[in-house]
Amino acid sequence: MKPITKEECLEYHAKPIPGKISVEVTKPVNDARDLSIAYSPGVAEPCLEIEKNADLAYEYTAKGNLVSVISNGTAVLGLGDIGALAGKPVMEGKGVLFKKFAHVNSFDLEVDITDIDEFVKFIKQVSPTFGGINLEDIKAPQCFDIEKKAQEICDIPIFHDDQHGTAIISAAAILNGCEISGKKIEDLKIVVIGAGAAGLAACEMYVALGAKNIIVTDSKGPITTKRNDLNKYKQPWAVDMDISTLEEAMVDADVIVGNSVANCITQDMVKTLAPDAMLFVMANPDPEIKPELAWEVRPDLMIGTGRSDYPNQINNVLGFPYIFRGALDVRAKAVNMEMKLAACHALAELAKKPVPQYVKDAYNGADLKFGKEYILPKPFDRRVFVDVSTAVAKAAMDSGVARITIDINEYKQKLINTLKEEEGIDYEA
Repeated sequence: MKPITKEECLEYHAKPIPGKISVEVTKPVNDARDLSIAYSPGVAEPCLEIEKNADLAYEYTAKGNLVSVISNGTAVLGLGDIGALAGKPVMEGKGVLFKKFAHVNSFDLEVDITDIDEFVKFIKQVSPTFGGINLEDIKAPQCFDIEKKAQEICDIPIFHDDQHGTAIISAAAILNGCEISGKKIEDLKIVVIGAGAAGLAACEMYVALGAKNIIVTDSKGPITTKRNDLNKYKQPWAVDMDISTLEEAMVDADVIVGNSVANCITQDMVKTLAPDAMLFVMANPDPEIKPELAWEVRPDLMIGTGRSDYPNQINNVLGFPYIFRGALDVRAKAVNMEMKLAACHALAELAKKPVPQYVKDAYNGADLKFGKEYILPKPFDRRVFVDVSTAVAKAAMDSGVARITIDINEYKQKLINTLKEEEGIDYEA
């Protein structure tokens, strides 16, 4: 992929019309009769039905396929607190991914609110419009309370992708890394670098999968019981160990998960990792250590990054579009751990299947086979749309958060048909 210039990016967002998303009309409005049904007086009929039964909003409005991407712009990508409006291109981009990858519509809402309770109040007030809400680019630790409090008072999924997306995708990578290396997740020594939204959510996911030995580090070093500067979110992860540096924490680690800053890992630190270790360095745009530097001293490593120009990209687009797709289609009230684990396992299993030719073609004819350099499906593998959405929908029903029950086999076939009819892609090819 040739380098992208600033001028190219600005022109892309400005022309031929500003922005990346639009609204389309889904019903005919060709004459006076159509107009009378679409608006006054005909629109009164579905209004009255919804007044009697709120669930009918899923039948008569776009609610059931509509997500809001909500942000206050306090932690936008690697740009930091740039404000709500400056973050809008990112939120529109999120809408593009929802539509492109999962056929989900979205409205982005950029809000100038930093107070936690006021933010939660806003989410509650707008929630009737949507089937789900994707919280985005909200700084830690406020994001934890906002998501938790909003979910407690809303009856639709409230999902902060910066937390759970990276957790789910990296967990799938760990599962497959274990299979390749012959290790068991309960025996792994895992070091998570970065105790923000993504790092702590990842810890919860790994524990749910069976991990027992996790060391978390922040900018001041390992989170241990000897420290007295830990907030309520970090305290549960404090370990009773006599270590004070990242270097010490990494010795004999089987897994390194980086959600921190560029170049904080050295080659000498990499040398101390366990045999066949997994090194997932996800700082963007520059990882905690460049993969070529790590491979230079440890060619046995399985390495993943947040970038598309290295093997094993740990990309949130493998998760959130399909998690919402499955949740919306069973009218879920929340996205719970069972649904996140289902998405994780579905991704891990898909990576083991033969890769379709159209996917290889999208990556310059790469010979993609399950192994150290291919432990996750590629974002353009459209089977993810089917497999993850189906797994999430089933888990929602099995765990009791779905409003409706559907035939899961018929649902999977419906998604397969969508691929064929709308994208011209054969799921079985």
